[in-house]
Amino acid sequence: MSSTELFDPPTEQAKAAEVLRRNFTETVLSSVATFGRALRIGASATRIGAVDAFRLRFQVHETLAQAWFLIRVTAIPSILMAIPFGVIVSAQVGNIVSQLGADSMIGAAGGLGVIKQGAPMATAMLLGGAGAAAIAADLGARTVREEVDAMRVMGVDPIQRLVVPRIAAMMLIAPLLNILIIFVGVTAGFAVSVTVLNVTPGSYWESFGSFTTPIDVWVSLIKATLFGFLVVVIACQRGLEAKGGPRGVADGVNAAVVMSVAAVVVLNTAITQVVTMFLPVRIA
Repeated sequence: MSSTELFDPPTEQAKAAEVLRRNFTETVLSSVATFGRALRIGASATRIGAVDAFRLRFQVHETLAQAWFLIRVTAIPSILMAIPFGVIVSAQVGNIVSQLGADSMIGAAGGLGVIKQGAPMATAMLLGGAGAAAIAADLGARTVREEVDAMRVMGVDPIQRLVVPRIAAMMLIAPLLNILIIFVGVTAGFAVSVTVLNVTPGSYWESFGSFTTPIDVWVSLIKATLFGFLVVVIACQRGLEAKGGPRGVADGVNAAVVMSVAAVVVLNTAITQVVTMFLPVRIA
């Protein structure tokens, strides 16, 4: 083999493969680093919030203000989302069970669908789309205006002052929003089943009560609370790391919404598998 063949320049395919490998590696490492920073913020906020609550200096007023803001931006959309969701679930399930001659099971199937999957996911989507966007925009604007740096200079911890009240507000609102969506979704499914699918009210509620247990509602509330915590931590992390002026704030808001929704979907899949394994559907 000649010396020319030994030192041939890399081909275009080799260059492209190297670029793809480098980009993939950078993306994976960046994602892991972002996840680590979000976990650190969440752990730090949880610790600081617990200490403040124990010392009776928790920011109750700021938490209630943030909670009221989240209610204003998510309450009406949650109702508008829950109604068509309950209708769609009941209509689709009703068409299937009607062909099997089991119309009385529409209440059980529709109710479980709303409680176990629909309500927690709808809560997460609303909190991730409206709540996370607002939180990331607020913290991002404060960051690019150097208000966060000024707080650090004055000895004020931004995690304690800005992040802890927002996390507490989100975890307070998430289960309440979940309950609202369950109520509206099940009611909408009941109305469709009775008026369109000719299901008697008694058989609907009988099947609903036969297969829906209190543990299903508790699992739904716990899932909504975990989703809310995940969403707000991601939003705070992206907001506090915003840079580059208004464009950076917009990028942070977009990243917060996309990352929160993607993380909630993955977490919901894992929780569903665990719950199905240990708490299968059974007659109440």
